[in-house]
Amino acid sequence: MDTFDNLTKYKIFLSVAENKSISKAAVQLYISQPAVSITIKKLEENLNTTLFIRKPKGVELTEKGKLLYDSVKKSLNMLSDTERSLRFPHYTGYLRIASSNVLCKHFLMPYLKAFSNLYPDTDLAITCTSSAEACSMIEECRIDLALVVKPENLGRLIYHSLGVIEYIFVCTQAYREKLNCKNDKVFDYANIMLLDKDNVSRKHINNYYAKNNIIPFHILEVNEMDMLIEFAKMGIGISCVVKQFVEDELKSGVLIEIDLSNPVPSREIGFLYNDIQPFNENILKFVNVEF
Repeated sequence: MDTFDNLTKYKIFLSVAENKSISKAAVQLYISQPAVSITIKKLEENLNTTLFIRKPKGVELTEKGKLLYDSVKKSLNMLSDTERSLRFPHYTGYLRIASSNVLCKHFLMPYLKAFSNLYPDTDLAITCTSSAEACSMIEECRIDLALVVKPENLGRLIYHSLGVIEYIFVCTQAYREKLNCKNDKVFDYANIMLLDKDNVSRKHINNYYAKNNIIPFHILEVNEMDMLIEFAKMGIGISCVVKQFVEDELKSGVLIEIDLSNPVPSREIGFLYNDIQPFNENILKFVNVEF
């Protein structure tokens, strides 16, 4: 069996793996569903292994299928990258990055600006999503680099720490005086403004509440950290925000921090990537860029 004879099969294999569906892959590739099924069957016969587990609503990769997916994805990306570099001599490759909206705006942006200035001929693709989804995308080789809250289990992934982020509760001085209670009692009287329940940061705060037996009197939910900051500045409640994002407001006195007996635990953030070969050298260039 010649590997090059399988190039078309591999492209179909990738589409099925990424869509988790033979029918969706057929639509994406503009070929018939039976043709996709036959191709996958022939590939499995050639490799003498099972690549997919068939389920009522789609397919999932087997362990050997995942191994092949990682290798094929990287290899085809490298081949495409090499072809492009031959056509365009100044082309310096690609880098696919994922991050949450909050981390992208406040932590990733300086890296993007510095990297783009140093390597203007490198293609950048940015996906804004949750930290959990970014980790999944790394594991599935759909991206090269993720800026995330440090996962509990790194597995075979490599993690480059950028330090910690601190969560604090802030409000205006006028709103704080209106409450007329001790700091640890503000949750009993104030409008507490938090990110929505699906947000990873919100889950962290919910865990903090549970461990400290805190039941907020009234919660207002929003889906953007910037909105939490603006609402706090308007004096309509107390917002839970990342301290690094409101340093100017704290220095100027526009906002004040609620000094709690048991502060919210900080969280570590950093870059996450996979060292599967062939390795994309732009990952290390980006992680180590100076600004």
